[in-house]
Amino acid sequence: MTSSSPEAVSLLRHRAFMHFWFAKNASSFGFQMMSVAVGWQIYEITHRALDLGLIGLVQFVPSVLLALPAGHLADQFDRRRIVTICQSIEWLAIALLAIFSLTGHINEVGILALVFVIGVGKAFEFPALQSMLPALVPASVLPRAMASTASAGQAAMIAGPALGGLLYVAGPGTVYSVSAVLYLVAFTLMSRLSYDHQPPRREPATLKTLFAGVHFIRHRPAVFGVISLDLFAVLLGGATALLPIFAKDILHTGPWGLGLLRAAPAVGALLMSVWLAHNSLTRRVGPIMFASVAGFGVATIVFALSSTLWLSLVALFALGAFDMVSMVIRGALVQLETPDDMRGRVSAVNAIFINTSNQLGEFESGILAAALGAVNATLIGGIGTLVVVGLWTWWFPSLRRRQGLVSDPEPMEGASDTI
Repeated sequence: MTSSSPEAVSLLRHRAFMHFWFAKNASSFGFQMMSVAVGWQIYEITHRALDLGLIGLVQFVPSVLLALPAGHLADQFDRRRIVTICQSIEWLAIALLAIFSLTGHINEVGILALVFVIGVGKAFEFPALQSMLPALVPASVLPRAMASTASAGQAAMIAGPALGGLLYVAGPGTVYSVSAVLYLVAFTLMSRLSYDHQPPRREPATLKTLFAGVHFIRHRPAVFGVISLDLFAVLLGGATALLPIFAKDILHTGPWGLGLLRAAPAVGALLMSVWLAHNSLTRRVGPIMFASVAGFGVATIVFALSSTLWLSLVALFALGAFDMVSMVIRGALVQLETPDDMRGRVSAVNAIFINTSNQLGEFESGILAAALGAVNATLIGGIGTLVVVGLWTWWFPSLRRRQGLVSDPEPMEGASDTI
């Protein structure tokens, strides 16, 4: 399952990747810090829960509506330039948040407008940023590079809000200022990154080119299989959306217990990603992927049936670890099975699936919990995940038999393992 080939001894040897790694994680920490400050500041101004929901809405709308045009741009223009332009726009919006907060000239409309601008920047940045990574490291090292990036991302999700909360004592302007500095660091590192990308001959943005990523995914069984598996597994496994109910009504714990429950999946994912960053997946990647998604489902079932805090924490820890294994394999397969001139559009479609499944997964869990109770809703989600794994192993036999990330030839249209 693991390898220690000379080229995989240390990611530190890949200088371009390290620039990318530090840049991406600087912006991730900055964004997480900014997010917690935005929520606190808006609620302090309005005291309305609706405005907290609007923060998510003004970020979700551009991420979905602009995904396909963003993917087209990522395949037609220099990706590093797209990322640096987007990061400069995001930096400007955060800097304005800092200036307006420090001077006292800010209100909820202004905050939401600037968060919307940041959402637009991130919508165009994501497919270009995702498409850059395969060109920075050899294919055999890509899973470890993705795991290393993911581990830092998990660390940012855990430490970023905590650091932002501590700095908020000095005021939201202080948080935004530090966030802006981190974005400036990310922009500087990204602009100096050595990235050789020759965009193909530019094509006009037509419906055919915009939806080329959808067509490509539909007719590549490996790519379609892993992306759709991710969609339905996340859609059904939305247990984390119901954590407040489990903490209060089932586990009979307080806010401190809820904090532990929320942290457990991230800790599991972080530790697993650190391990994956130092160990290459080289054999039986298909069975490992399906086993990990099945483990995610089993962990969800255990969490649903648990009535003690320690067992619930163990289940959520395992849930995060299993999800990280499958995420790294799925991400590497999608990137390596996609030609460079299509990676932007495929990443954009993948982003739509991820954002939609996360939001709809929470909605589905809430609807089921309202109708059947939190325990039954979570139990159904875990069982449903296992059913999805069973169906996908049947519908996509090439994925079930997959041994390596790059060695298996993949059929196009007319393949036997399509739905």
